[in-house]
Amino acid sequence: MTNQQMSDAELAGQPAAYWTGVAYEALIAYTRARQAEKSYTQPQFWLLRNLSANDISPDGEGMTLPELTEAMRSYLRPEDDLAAESAVLVERGWLRRDGEDRLWLTGEGERARVDLARNAPAIRAALHKGIDDADYVTTVKVLQQLIRNAGGTVA
Repeated sequence: MTNQQMSDAELAGQPAAYWTGVAYEALIAYTRARQAEKSYTQPQFWLLRNLSANDISPDGEGMTLPELTEAMRSYLRPEDDLAAESAVLVERGWLRRDGEDRLWLTGEGERARVDLARNAPAIRAALHKGIDDADYVTTVKVLQQLIRNAGGTVA
């Protein structure tokens, strides 16, 4: 039985963990496919963001791969290889590596980060098609309550 055939009562009995897992995998796959069409990966974008003083980095200082891995631990996937991803960005001239094995964002890398960030609104718009903001907000609030009910922390 598909969810279009289920009554509201049947949907209410569905396990949240199943549906959040299915949603997570579908959203990540969609996002990564759109990014691949533009010749970059999600982990590459995260590296640029985490090294930019104009984005996530508080100071724009270089970081080692272990430091970057720790900074991204809540959203890295098991298949994400930051060493390989950073090597691509060094080759492109978007990152540079110093003598202490710290990665630094270059001027070209900052321009690339700004350019790549321009793709996010189109990805969001496609994923939110047919969903009004009020329904989306309600969904996020419900998910936050489920997290709290499960003993988790809502950031």
